[in-house]
Amino acid sequence: MLNVQLKRKRTFAQSVLFVVFLLSSTLAFAQNKVTGTVTDKAGEPLIGVNVLEAGTTNGCITDIDGKYTLSIEKGKTLIFSFIGYSRQDVKVTQNVIDITMSEDTELLDEVVVIGYGSISRKDVTSSISTVKSKDLNVGAYTDPGQLLQGKVPGLVIVQNSDPNGGVNSLTLRGASTLNGSASPLYVVDGIPGVNLNLIAPSDIESIDVLRDASATAIYGSKAANGVIMVTTKRGQDGPARVTYSGYVSWEKIHNDHEMMSANELRAYAKENNLTIANDKGANTNWAEEVQRTGFAHNHNLSITGGNKSTTYNASVNYIERDGIIKGVGNNLFTARTYVETKTLKDRLTLAVGLNGNVRNEWGVPRGGQGASVYNAMYYYSPLVPTRNEDGTWYKDMGISQNYNPLALIYEDESRATYKRIQATGKASLKIIDDLILSANFSYENQNYSYKDYYSHESQTNNRGGETSRNTTEDIKKLMEIYGNYDKTFNDAHKLGLMVGYSWEEQNNGEGFGARGYNFYDDSLWWNNIGMANSWDEDPVWANTLSTIRMISFYGRANYSYKSKYILQAAVRRDGSSTFGSNHRWATFPSGAVAWRLSEEDFIKDLGIFDDLKLRAGWGQSGNAMGFDIYTSRFYYQGGSRFIYTDPETGKESSYKSLNAARNVNNDLKWETTTMLNLGIDFSFLGGRINGTIEYYNKTTKDMIWSYPVSTSYYPVGWIIANVGEMNNRGIELTLNATPIRGRNFSWDTSLNLSHNRNKIVSLSNQEYNAGVLNRYNPELPGASTATIQRIIEGEPIGTFYMWEWAGYNEGGASQFYVRDEKTGERTGETTSTPAEKDRTIVGNAQPKLTMGWNNNLTYKNWDLNAFFTGVFGQKIFNEPRAFFSNIANITEGKNVMKSIVSEQKATDVFSSLPSDRYLEDGSYFRLSTLTVGYTFRNFNGWLRDVRIYASCNNVFTLTGYKGRDPEINLGGETPGCDTRSDHYPRTRQFLVGATINF
Repeated sequence: MLNVQLKRKRTFAQSVLFVVFLLSSTLAFAQNKVTGTVTDKAGEPLIGVNVLEAGTTNGCITDIDGKYTLSIEKGKTLIFSFIGYSRQDVKVTQNVIDITMSEDTELLDEVVVIGYGSISRKDVTSSISTVKSKDLNVGAYTDPGQLLQGKVPGLVIVQNSDPNGGVNSLTLRGASTLNGSASPLYVVDGIPGVNLNLIAPSDIESIDVLRDASATAIYGSKAANGVIMVTTKRGQDGPARVTYSGYVSWEKIHNDHEMMSANELRAYAKENNLTIANDKGANTNWAEEVQRTGFAHNHNLSITGGNKSTTYNASVNYIERDGIIKGVGNNLFTARTYVETKTLKDRLTLAVGLNGNVRNEWGVPRGGQGASVYNAMYYYSPLVPTRNEDGTWYKDMGISQNYNPLALIYEDESRATYKRIQATGKASLKIIDDLILSANFSYENQNYSYKDYYSHESQTNNRGGETSRNTTEDIKKLMEIYGNYDKTFNDAHKLGLMVGYSWEEQNNGEGFGARGYNFYDDSLWWNNIGMANSWDEDPVWANTLSTIRMISFYGRANYSYKSKYILQAAVRRDGSSTFGSNHRWATFPSGAVAWRLSEEDFIKDLGIFDDLKLRAGWGQSGNAMGFDIYTSRFYYQGGSRFIYTDPETGKESSYKSLNAARNVNNDLKWETTTMLNLGIDFSFLGGRINGTIEYYNKTTKDMIWSYPVSTSYYPVGWIIANVGEMNNRGIELTLNATPIRGRNFSWDTSLNLSHNRNKIVSLSNQEYNAGVLNRYNPELPGASTATIQRIIEGEPIGTFYMWEWAGYNEGGASQFYVRDEKTGERTGETTSTPAEKDRTIVGNAQPKLTMGWNNNLTYKNWDLNAFFTGVFGQKIFNEPRAFFSNIANITEGKNVMKSIVSEQKATDVFSSLPSDRYLEDGSYFRLSTLTVGYTFRNFNGWLRDVRIYASCNNVFTLTGYKGRDPEINLGGETPGCDTRSDHYPRTRQFLVGATINF
């Protein structure tokens, strides 16, 4: 029996082995070893080409000779892919498969959005940068400008961490004006002048930045500061797709001022025989009392879909953010919908869009004269408590400009609400196959309301409770009609023509406000101003409505011969009610040429370049932004009141006097910016390395400024006129590369560098003299009227004009170099009481180099992004260091920095005078964003994919600047000033988010 069982077991085992052998043999015969060589069209082997069996992970890459070997069944499909070349799918029918790969023209054929149309990138003659949505900055942002920082050469964006601020300055290729708006023109889905706050970052598909005048001139009087064109996401043919994206974030200040603690202050005062009059025995860290961990959360839900004739896209977005300063934050709700349909046999396309949002902001006092939370949390003495024994806020009004920061937060409150809505309509009719007539319509309404309340416990207002409320409304209407004719003749000659007409009306500033005070108590706060018991003599005020109308005619012609020789010319004629009656119309021409050398045989024979193009462009654009209809007109304004007695009745009445407010200038005209741009576009190694080099020379003439005039000839002592000239010259480099492109791992990197030189060419002429233009008073002790900058002909904006520190005198006090009043040269003498004549140029705030360096790395389903920014060569005036290093603060009852122990002398009573002692190198290199994510795919059900990610902003900064943060405002008239009253602390932010595609 046992033998029978053993025999059966042997027979079963033999059967199993036979089946395994049979299967193995079948599989072995089924497998097919495929070899081959992959080359380009020139026959050169391609290294690192991905060779993958479709639908599997079975694959390899080509070796140094372009050869590969892979085991794969016959009948299966091989996929050959390589950066810069078109993908090829080949069915396996033999053992040797050689492949010749063709260059991928996708990048060159990419459509670039330009004014009133689009064009393939290979036919572009202007300087245009494109940023896709996946490349925009990641963070808890409420200002659209933050998305682009460091992404575009020449676009200098300085941002901060203030939930209600976001961007300090945004300039493109240097400032083009002193008096008007320096912001670029925003064009959203073809509609110019749209407020970007209407668009949630998650709804943006791409952003095109038009940087030179040959591209921007088509927008004429609005485009002197550049044009940023935003394309939003659209619906697509297919079933409805739902996407949710959201994140939560936390933030803390990353580099705070190091102020003395109570014990350190007492010890320093004792050691140096300084008397402190207000030591109450407390040990209060005011920065900790005021600050907190900031928190934000954002949620976006979108749905897209449609069919062949109609597509739709709708989204809602909500973000709420509480800043690191107590009492500072906002929330924003945005909704958007867009529907597009085709009819008349697809010859007519109609689209309607509706965008709206409501933004609520809450803030704290940030004024001058010490009435700022951002200032008080550092200067307020640590020797005093937060509250008195009876629970009221501690205060000591015997000390000048001295306010309890917690009282400022909780007793001086403010709220602001913005309500925006925009309706758009678009129509496009294909009259014949090559001729399309388009029309855009837009209506935008913005309501702004503000309210504040100063309670009975307020330390800045002693009027028994005071509230003010005001509201304004802005309305913008736009209509544009334009036609595009695009025709290719004989597959060689490509012609594009565009003509158009625009009408625009803006009604800005209509509104009113009121103020009341002396309330019974604080229970109503700002909710019933009518309960005030006291009113000012004029408790109600009104804003003056400004209605601006603009009419424009424009046209453009493009010609391309085999995408080798390319020409473009454009002209725009603008008429605006803003300017004087003699100069309301202006013409802005432009032209550009390009030569794609890579299409020439002598370049093709080199076998180096995939694309090589030379570009040259010239154009003019104007600036009408930032001005209103009263800029050139004479008008009256209300003045003080007077009592009028009726001669017949004897009745007395109070009337406002009318005063001349502005002189008329019928010759006031547009600021005109002329720019020459030279560029080189290049691409080689199959597109793995590509980039651009740009040179530009931009000159703004007829700059608008206010000039003093004699009241013997004019009703008002100043007049607005066109006189000045400004120049910006610079070089820009963009370099994109793919150092590694493997089957599972890839690394894409992009670097942009920009250098700009700004110069005020002139400010005055024979008729108008600007005089001495001193700028920015930091209100430092002992120098309450001293400014630190001056606008000077021949020098850049942001020129620091201060005293020069010469060390200490024998008494241990700061001394400064004396200069000759006539020659301006040093006399060799020093003084501790410098005069106005002793000031001189000591530096400027303009950076010599700005950079952005983006790195994207992927490994299978993992992705990592590291984005670096840098600004080099600029000067910063460290105002906080000047103020908080003042030894006299201690005896006055305020706090000082810890650094005074090693950097100041206790005998220095002039330490805070504004001089180059506090002018520092502001260069920095920063890892701005570090993001890591993982994408889950192939759910095979109702869920398509899920990406989760974590991000950190402001990871580290390499700098020699001694202040909190070197990223300081670089725009406006006074760049480079690290202020203390309105400078929100920079934070480090941690963010965790997810994107779910259903």
